[in-house]
Amino acid sequence: MNKKIFNAIWIVAIVVFLASLTFIMGVSYNYFSGVQLKQLRTEAELASQGVSMSGMDYLNGLEAKDYRITWIDADGTVLFDNAVNANEMENHLEREEIKEALADGYGESVRYSNTLSDKQLYSAIRLSDGSVIRLSSVQMAVWTLLLGFAQPICLVILIAFVLSFVLASRLTKRILTPINGIDPDDPLQHINEEEYKEIAPLLRRIQSQNEQLKRDQKEIEKAALIRQEFTANVSHELKTPLHAISGYAELLENEMVKEEDIKPFAGKIREESTRMTKLVEDIIDLTKLDNGGVEMKWEVCDLYRVAENAVDSLEATATALGVEVTLGGSDAPVRAIPQLLYSIVYNLCDNGIKYNHSGGKVEVDVQQTPHNTVLRVKDTGIGIPEESCERIFERFYRVDKSRSKEVGGTGLGLSIVKHTVLVHGGKIEVNSEVGKGTEFIVSLPNKPKEIEV
Repeated sequence: MNKKIFNAIWIVAIVVFLASLTFIMGVSYNYFSGVQLKQLRTEAELASQGVSMSGMDYLNGLEAKDYRITWIDADGTVLFDNAVNANEMENHLEREEIKEALADGYGESVRYSNTLSDKQLYSAIRLSDGSVIRLSSVQMAVWTLLLGFAQPICLVILIAFVLSFVLASRLTKRILTPINGIDPDDPLQHINEEEYKEIAPLLRRIQSQNEQLKRDQKEIEKAALIRQEFTANVSHELKTPLHAISGYAELLENEMVKEEDIKPFAGKIREESTRMTKLVEDIIDLTKLDNGGVEMKWEVCDLYRVAENAVDSLEATATALGVEVTLGGSDAPVRAIPQLLYSIVYNLCDNGIKYNHSGGKVEVDVQQTPHNTVLRVKDTGIGIPEESCERIFERFYRVDKSRSKEVGGTGLGLSIVKHTVLVHGGKIEVNSEVGKGTEFIVSLPNKPKEIEV
């Protein structure tokens, strides 16, 4: 960056200098050409006075090495020329400066001379007898002017290059010093300083990026901690049923179980196996949800029909525990992943049934508003303490661990519900009172353009 800024400043300085030099040389060339023409007119006036007084004798005795002198008759015939034989010259009546002199008394022009093969300045004056005295000189070429100024121009160019180099170095340092002085960890400490005003947006952007990085770092650390806790919890949750199964199997293998206890032991092994299978299934579901459900198919489905199927599936469990489950509401088409919608209703109802009491109720209601589809699951169960309402969606978090083991919960049901709702772009709320029951409210966006009613 330092090199690029330096080169840019230096090149701009040199280009500006060369452009200025070219302009100055052009102006100087026009100025000196004007001076040369003015001097030529003065010499022409002196020559005209001499010819008027002495005629041809004056011209024959005149030595003018720097000027070409031509005397032209009123009819255009060349009477005298100090550079070329007058008898060999063509008629000059059509020459621009001659026509002007004959008409106005004085004429001048600048043109290429076929006779002398160079560019000439011409100044012509009409005499009293009607003839014309004309003086001409070679116009100074640009290269002649450059050669005349070669030494000072070279000196100026050298000085300009040195100054450009020094100024470019200093300006580069001046530009980069504030930038190099920025503290990446605290860029806003310089924002009110004069030299930093122009890069204030950059400082704010750096600060914003720092805050975003800190947030991302916290999220990464949080995710790592969650994974670590999850791994530990999974190991713990699997170890318990595995130890139980291993213990019962060892007793059966060593024939240390009475005949009448074999069937209960087998039942315990089946229960622990079922619990372990359910835990593994929940872990697989959570893994899919962590990936955003990318492997699952989205389609338009009716949440009311999904809830109806979930309630039917839990009817036997509810009846066995003496809990009544009711479904209300109306059709509610929504674009979603059907199996995930089913898991929302199933898990919420399953919790409402298992953490309830005999004679309790679980009320399921599905309604659709212009913008959202709302699922409500309300039970008359044991309720959730206020301090636990925010944590019940954490993996393996249990409000009542002894009750969870008794009903066979894995501690992942509500976590699956929360992740499923997030995958669908919705939100979930919980209202609960200990001893009176709990209500879960799930809101899913309708996405009207994608729904086929």
